[in-house]
This record gives sequence, C-alpha cells and structure tokens, in this order.
Amino acid sequence: MEILFWSCLAFGVLMALVTLVFGDVLDWLSHDLLEPVVFAGGITIFGGAGLLLARYSSLHPGGIYACAVSAAAIGGLAMHFAYVRPMKNSENSVAYSIHELAGKRAEVITSIPASGYGEVLVRVGAGNTNHIAESFDREAIAEGTKVVVVRVKDDVLGVSRLD
Repeated sequence: MEILFWSCLAFGVLMALVTLVFGDVLDWLSHDLLEPVVFAGGITIFGGAGLLLARYSSLHPGGIYACAVSAAAIGGLAMHFAYVRPMKNSENSVAYSIHELAGKRAEVITSIPASGYGEVLVRVGAGNTNHIAESFDREAIAEGTKVVVVRVKDDVLGVSRLD
C-alpha cells in the first residue's frame, strides 16, 4: 500500500514538473474535464494523503484508499476552479498590430498639414493609443477633427475626414 502511495506521489510531482516545463507542447492533452495540471495535482494529492493517512491514522486500508481518493477529487476540483479555469479565461491579450487599425475611427490631436504629419488618438480595446498620421486626401486636418484610418504604410496612418 505504501509503495502505491509513494509511486503516485513521485509520478504526480514528476508530471507536474514535466507539465510546467513542456506545458505548451502537452496542450493537445488538454480537455475541459482532464487538464494535465489537474491530473498531476490529483495524483500527487492521492499519494500524499494516502501516505499521511497510512502513517498517522488508524483507518483500515479500504478507508485510507477512500479518503485519499476523496482528497484527490476535492483537491483536483479546487485546482480546476481556483487555478485552471481563471487562467483560461485570462488568456486575452491587449496587444494589437498597427495594421489592425485600418478602418478604425480616430481623433486628430495634433493638426495634420496637407503634406506633412500630425498625430491621432485611436481607441484600441479598453484603452487609447496615439500614432503618427498623414492626410490620405492631401488636405489639412485641424485638431479635434474625427477621422478614419484608411491605410497603414511604414508605421504611419493615412487618415481621412469622417463625414
């Protein structure tokens, strides 16, 4: 009985380390009900709880197995709902590519001359970002004017008045 618990504890710790190091490679193992991290945690909890119960309790072997399985199930569920699920939901990125700005509305914050550069403020996600801009139509655009990004060329936004 003790060999089984030591084996599960060692396997769980080893699998947790492998998952930590090679987690992206093992993504194909991921499933909503069986995540490698949760599985490794459950096996580790089973082994550790079994060892502690076998050594420090007066339960018979069937009771020790039942309590160890219960502890593993509760620990695995807790790990899933407290760690894995929130981490999956937080995989949103605030990064964007400047090329995604084509078609977005903006506001001129530094006047754009007919043949020169100014600055626009573009709303991206939950925030704002400012970029160098030039007039797409080759006409002067005053500060405060609402514009639309027509093209992105060499990290400069080509904007046109929004009528």
